[in-house]
Amino acid sequence: MAVGTETKTLTGSKILAKSLKHQGVEVIFFIMGGPLENAQDACHAEGIRMVDVRHEQAAAMMAHAYSRIANRPSVCMGASGPGTLNLLTGVANAWADGAPVVAIGGSSAVDTNYMGDFQEIDQVGIFKPMVRWAERVYDPRRIPELVNAAFQNAFAGRPGPVYLDLPGTSLYVSVDESTMDWMAPPGDRARPLADPAQIDRALDLISASKRPVVVSGSGVLWSDAASQLRAWIERTSIPCYTKPHARGAVPEDHPLSFPFSRSTAFREADLILVVGGRLDYVLGYGKPPRFAADAKLIQIDLDPMEIGRTRDVDVGIVGDAGAVLEQLTEAAVGRVNPDEYADWVGYLAEINSQKAGGREAVMNSDQIPIHPLRLCKEVRDFLGRDDILVVDGHEILNFARQSIPTFTPRHRLNSGPFGTMGVGLPFGLGAKIADPDRQVVVLHGDGSFGLNAMELDTAVRFDLPVLTVISNNGGWTASEGYQSDEGFRVGRDLGFTRYDRMAETLGCHGEHVEEPAEIRPALERAAASGKPAVVNVITEPAARASTVKFAIYT
Repeated sequence: MAVGTETKTLTGSKILAKSLKHQGVEVIFFIMGGPLENAQDACHAEGIRMVDVRHEQAAAMMAHAYSRIANRPSVCMGASGPGTLNLLTGVANAWADGAPVVAIGGSSAVDTNYMGDFQEIDQVGIFKPMVRWAERVYDPRRIPELVNAAFQNAFAGRPGPVYLDLPGTSLYVSVDESTMDWMAPPGDRARPLADPAQIDRALDLISASKRPVVVSGSGVLWSDAASQLRAWIERTSIPCYTKPHARGAVPEDHPLSFPFSRSTAFREADLILVVGGRLDYVLGYGKPPRFAADAKLIQIDLDPMEIGRTRDVDVGIVGDAGAVLEQLTEAAVGRVNPDEYADWVGYLAEINSQKAGGREAVMNSDQIPIHPLRLCKEVRDFLGRDDILVVDGHEILNFARQSIPTFTPRHRLNSGPFGTMGVGLPFGLGAKIADPDRQVVVLHGDGSFGLNAMELDTAVRFDLPVLTVISNNGGWTASEGYQSDEGFRVGRDLGFTRYDRMAETLGCHGEHVEEPAEIRPALERAAASGKPAVVNVITEPAARASTVKFAIYT
């Protein structure tokens, strides 16, 4: 070494922080703990916002919502052993939903593996079944490479969660900074086009159909292709429906959106064009009785393994949702005549109008205890067109699904295909951090609220004025479900807890509502408070939301 020079070294903890900053990470959801505590401090020193939560499950859920709103990968962290394992439920929910959550776990030292080290457990092996990619860092010089790989795997192609394991032996040791290769962060996402022959075959089927529908999934949102979807349906006059997490891709008051005639449209359609959505239980796997047995199917997906996974397809197109929709729209000129579908559109519009009118009467009910649909009406009328709504629970999720529309892409969140209760408040906080200028309203059931209720403390500490509205029907599902063939169903009764008082104790604004006319003023006061707020609304315990059979639930 030359006289007067000295080698600059970096610990693995600082390398991790610099690597995350290099990837453009702006916020991390975590709970502090070893062996990541120095890395967490280093992330803070790099200017990354560190949001410490009250349970690691909530950290993963906040990251999930952040990804959905911001349309980018997110990061959550857990300390070794129980801290990292607490991320699992949130990561599994992100896996089922296809959300690009980068989960980082500290772990026990590699050089004492199988010797009974403190909190020693095979975290990589545990995470592998529920992530797209999982790896452990053995050499701190490889941290930038593996962080880069984590982000690539999370957001390249179909999004999904990943896991990176950081043993203490990789975090505490120092290495020469001059030996580091910091790796370029992933570039823009690839947007593959369809084979022109497939576009041609798809348009042949569409032009020959009489009763086509478009079904949009989350792939349209991850592709940022809502405008391309609207251009396609407006060019062709084909009615459009969305899967639950894709709501808002087409505004639900659009002239080609008929949410109340969904079952009829699916059952009677002679052609289904599925764009960026899995044919899972939500769509009855694409089979009867949800869809006609002889209906033609065109499926567009970025993941070739999704094409024809649950039923035969007539045309399978592997490609980016936005790019393929642009190809279809351009090629449809002179081949698809919108006038051909006028009767079909009018038929669905009439059914939609009739069903919507019947539901409105129930939504205006003045009964006490308050009917959940009246609560949904008040929330619906209170929400701005571009506000973000999160819904979490059982009965209230079903009621809200039927009654509160969405008009903006990525502005409607719920538990998704994994059905994870407890996501509501964490999702709301993650959404607020991703879009701080937007009003965020969480509509919770009382049971689901209790699972992560202490995140109200996180909201207060980080000044996140999310408005949480609780449909408090006194238990898990409504009282009609308390009886079984054996008599009383155990574990259903929760009582009518004063969650508003709990919220006030934590520093939130609290409201308690028992009469329908009090709901809107309480919402207005809560929003005007400028604080995180809870509006605790006592609702009818016997009210049950009607829905189709679970296997084909939408």
